[in-house]
Amino acid sequence: MRRDAGPDFIEALARGLDVLRGFQPGRPHMTLSEVATNAGLARPTARRILITLQELGYVHSGPAGFSLTPRVLELGMAYIGSRNVWELAEPHLRSLVNRTGESCSIAQLDGSDIVYVARVAVPKLVTLAVTIGTRFPAVQTSLGKVLLAALDPAELDELLATPSRSGIEPRWKPDRSELDAVLRDTRAKGWAVTDQDLALGIRSVAAPVRDGSGHTVAAVNVNAHAAETSVEHLVDHHLPILLSTASAISADWAAFADRPIATVNRPAS
Repeated sequence: MRRDAGPDFIEALARGLDVLRGFQPGRPHMTLSEVATNAGLARPTARRILITLQELGYVHSGPAGFSLTPRVLELGMAYIGSRNVWELAEPHLRSLVNRTGESCSIAQLDGSDIVYVARVAVPKLVTLAVTIGTRFPAVQTSLGKVLLAALDPAELDELLATPSRSGIEPRWKPDRSELDAVLRDTRAKGWAVTDQDLALGIRSVAAPVRDGSGHTVAAVNVNAHAAETSVEHLVDHHLPILLSTASAISADWAAFADRPIATVNRPAS
């Protein structure tokens, strides 16, 4: 128990939050030993906490170690703050909106859903409301197609086996062979388009945002109403601007991840 804790202090909860807070900029992935050391916990305790957080969907375990998932957004804005997604994307998204006249967003995967982590909207007649933290089934969105296409087969199988938590019943329900063909096409082109796959009236085109190693870490899109914007206009006019914007965000993302981080030792009190 912490020395300054009162009788109502829940030590287990505090330890769990210590683990979550340990995933700071510059440390998106950590091994079990690193998590335990960073949180000041014994390895068995850190392991139980990580398993619990993974079961709840807040932590993912992969080859590089443990990492946070976008579900942490449900606890507030801590996820966005830790990665500075909004600060990185805002000027680029606003420029994209100004040049296309359409709403633009950035999303990441959480299970079989996408979760919106940054957005600049314009007043439009749309069938689905979108804000930061909104989730949609990944398969039926251009953002999701881009993100799913970047996964290896094992990761893709695992995610597609996870039920959507969006509460949305999509219009397009492809079988696996049809989806695999779409994802192959997305990988070949480097972008994806959807034409009312999720809901009537919604068209969009998306491109990947990559880190300094070339890994897809997010996707950015231009969203339009089908009554106002054709698929041809999305691809011929909006897509080149979108690809340029995705490249600029990727460059900033890589520079931010590689920035030097100074550690300041506080004087002993």
